[in-house]
Amino acid sequence: MIFDYPEPRTARRHGPYGYSRYESYRPWLRDEFTFRCIYCLKRERWGQVTAEYELDHFQPQTLHPDLELSYDNLVYACRRCNNVKRAQAVDDPFAVATSGHLKVLGSGELLAISGDAIRLVRVLDLNAEIMIQWREMWLRIAELAEENDPVLYRNLFRFPEDIPRLDRLIPTGGNARPDGVVQSWFARQERDELPESY
Repeated sequence: MIFDYPEPRTARRHGPYGYSRYESYRPWLRDEFTFRCIYCLKRERWGQVTAEYELDHFQPQTLHPDLELSYDNLVYACRRCNNVKRAQAVDDPFAVATSGHLKVLGSGELLAISGDAIRLVRVLDLNAEIMIQWREMWLRIAELAEENDPVLYRNLFRFPEDIPRLDRLIPTGGNARPDGVVQSWFARQERDELPESY
């Protein structure tokens, strides 16, 4: 389903460090969060990449300036979610989103089944009526496209053209999880293992 949160994982795939600007982590985060917002799952293909996706400090810089350049404190988020969250602290969205405790129902409503997930949904207002309607609309678009226009379906749910080549990026401090590069989407594409859609 197009709004499935990531499969449970115990740790992030990548671990670059040492950049002097947090924006330098963008290609790593795009890959880490599969080119979609960690909070609402909006995909890059559904908007303008450069204008609609931001790097969010889930522990805000105002409260934790020491974490400004920490990769593990950054997530890939759409502008809407980042603006709603603002300077509010939330539990690590990576851990919450990969816990299996968030599920989108056919009605578009987001079901949260743990305290951390419930709090994340509340802080990000992910069950606002407009968000439920938006998810329901995209579920219907996906259903209609899959049934009637396979080319449109592939275009809406395929990977972006500019998948980052992480093997060419050398973080100034190093990479605490170098094995993640071989699991990156570009590496999978090179091995002909990239799914047609996600």
